[in-house]
Amino acid sequence: MNKIPVTIATKNAHKAKEIARILPDCYELHTMLEHPEIPDPVEDGRTFAANAAIKAETVSARVPGLVIADDSGLCVDLLNGAPGIMSARFAGTHGEDEENNRKLLRELAALPGQAPYTARYACAISLAENGKEIASFYGTVEGQITLSPAGTEGFGYDPLFIPDGFSCTMAQLTPAQKDSISHRARALDQLRAYLQDK
Repeated sequence: MNKIPVTIATKNAHKAKEIARILPDCYELHTMLEHPEIPDPVEDGRTFAANAAIKAETVSARVPGLVIADDSGLCVDLLNGAPGIMSARFAGTHGEDEENNRKLLRELAALPGQAPYTARYACAISLAENGKEIASFYGTVEGQITLSPAGTEGFGYDPLFIPDGFSCTMAQLTPAQKDSISHRARALDQLRAYLQDK
């Protein structure tokens, strides 16, 4: 059976690997690392869904076939939803996980006596073709932030995020455990069901 080519609109190897684990083998996945000629889209949307659509539409106007884009992040209730859509560049530089984590810990430590620090991971996924979004999907996972980072799996804020129903951080879960509950997995499950019905 010929695999269906799908381009993931990301240069983030961690994110691409996670998506590849969750989507079925009938898809032949590519990333933006194969397309250095395409500049990074300007993510100036006000929501995860808006930014995912910007990425998916921009890339799908330049590459053939289906394109999926993910925009995701951490929303901490005590910080009025921050870092939110700024999650990847919370500390100022895109993708500096350790710096982002340190800034989050500093901001929460400045608010003593406010624990538990309830939060959620959110993920919006946009599916596009020929420069137009054709569907979107959204997933969340609830939890809380610990001020004591732990774990070496995952990426982003995973060492600080304890999902509801667990006593360990997302970074202490195995990839299979994470994929069974994560915000990205929940959005991708909807995408997978949509594609199967097409």
